[in-house]
Amino acid sequence: MRKRPGLATGLIARAASGLDRAVTVAIRLALPTGESEPDIGTGHEARMHALRAVEERYATLDLERFFPEPRAIEPVERARGALGRGLVRSDLTWESLSETFLPELAASFDAKLENRVALARAFVRTTPRPLAILVHGYMLGRLPVEERVWPIRELDALGFDTALYVLPFHGRRADPRHDGRPQFPGLEPRFAMEGFRQAVTDLRELLGFFRRRGHEKIGLLGMSLGGYTAALTATVDPGLDFLAPIVPLASLADFALEQGDLPEAPEPRALEHALREHVYRHVSPVHRKPLIAPERVLVIGAKADRITPISHARRLASHFRGELVAFPGGHVVQWGRGEVLGKIRKLVE
Repeated sequence: MRKRPGLATGLIARAASGLDRAVTVAIRLALPTGESEPDIGTGHEARMHALRAVEERYATLDLERFFPEPRAIEPVERARGALGRGLVRSDLTWESLSETFLPELAASFDAKLENRVALARAFVRTTPRPLAILVHGYMLGRLPVEERVWPIRELDALGFDTALYVLPFHGRRADPRHDGRPQFPGLEPRFAMEGFRQAVTDLRELLGFFRRRGHEKIGLLGMSLGGYTAALTATVDPGLDFLAPIVPLASLADFALEQGDLPEAPEPRALEHALREHVYRHVSPVHRKPLIAPERVLVIGAKADRITPISHARRLASHFRGELVAFPGGHVVQWGRGEVLGKIRKLVE
C-alpha cells in the first residue's frame, strides 16, 4: 500500500511530461513563424554570421543606458467588476516605452499599434496589501485565460493583492494581422532584446505606480518566459521585495539547445550555443548581477517539465542564491504547485 502514492506520482509525472512534449511539437508544426517576423537565417553558418553581426553592433554602444529610467505613470483605469467578495478587478493601460534602443528597429516597433499600449489587470482590496505582479508565459496573455491559470484566489487568501501584466506582442498587445507565433521574443536577437527592454520598463513603471498607491511590499511572480522576464527585472530594479519565478526559462541559448535548434555535431553546436549566450547576455538574468537579496528569492521548478526543464530553475536559483523548490508535475500540468504557494508568503514575512 505504501508504494501506491509513489506509483500515482510517477504516472502523473509521465503524463505531464508527455503533454509538455506534445504541446512543443504542436507549436513547432502547427504555428509557423509569421512572414513579418525578423529572422537570423537558417543553417549553422548563416546563424553564426548573423549572431556575430549582432554582437558587433552592440559592441559599439553604451549599454549602461540600455534600460531607461521608469516614468511616473498614471494609467487609465477601467472597472471590470469584482472577483469574489470585495476583490475589485480593474484594467490599467498606459503608453508603453516608445523609443527603441537601436534606431534601426524603431519602424518595426512603431508599426505595431497594439503593442504601444501597456496593459495590466489588478485585483485589490480596499486597504493596500502586499502585491504580486504576475507575468504570464509564451503565447499566453489573454486576461480571461490568465485569471484561470494563476491562483489569484489562493494568493488573495494568503494576503496578497495581485496584478496580471501582459508581455509585449501578447494578448491584446499582439498584432491582429500577424499570423503565427508571437513576434516576441522571436528569432532575431535584436528584436528580442528590444522586447525585454520594453517589458522590464513596463514592469518598473507599474511597480512605481502601485508603490505610490500605498502597496509597501511588491514583488514579481513569473511563469516560463514570464519567469525569465521577472528575474531579468530583478537585475535592473533594486526595489523588489520578493521574486518567485515558476517553471522559468533561464537561458535562451539553453532553450535552443534543448529544442534541437542547434547543430547535431558537437563542435559547431558548442560554438553556436556559446555565441548565443554571449549575444543575449545584456538581457539574460543569469549574466547580470541580481539586485535583490537571496532570502527574498524563491525559484519554483517542475520535476517532469519538458519545455523548460528543471535545470533552468536550478540555474536561476544558483545565480540568485535563492531557495529552489520543485513540484512533481510538468510545465503545462502543474500538479503539486499549490503545495509550494505558501512559501511565497514567507518571502514577505
